[in-house]
Amino acid sequence: MAASAIAHARLYLHGYRFIPVVGPGFLVLTAVLGALAILILVGGPAWMRAAAAIVSAGALVAFLLSRTIGLFGFAEHGWQPQPYAVVSVVAEVVVMALGFMALRRPLRSPR
Repeated sequence: MAASAIAHARLYLHGYRFIPVVGPGFLVLTAVLGALAILILVGGPAWMRAAAAIVSAGALVAFLLSRTIGLFGFAEHGWQPQPYAVVSVVAEVVVMALGFMALRRPLRSPR
């Protein structure tokens, strides 16, 4: 999650902030992923892992839309910009897998 947050922050700072709708989306995604990463790291509740998986899934959908039909008039091609696209996609897939695996575990009742 932190890797994806950093990748999106760098892209925002290096030009994406000027892209209408998409730029502010990058900023919001950076803040949400960063906050979730910190809260999960310090022992936040289990539902945060599910939230991280859902946010990562949304980021992947946005990535796919930007490579196919476009996203709010914005389009990229292939794995550009390098290396941020690859880093972000790999991080988001890992977060999704871990988050959905956490959902499959039975919840323990507090004692």
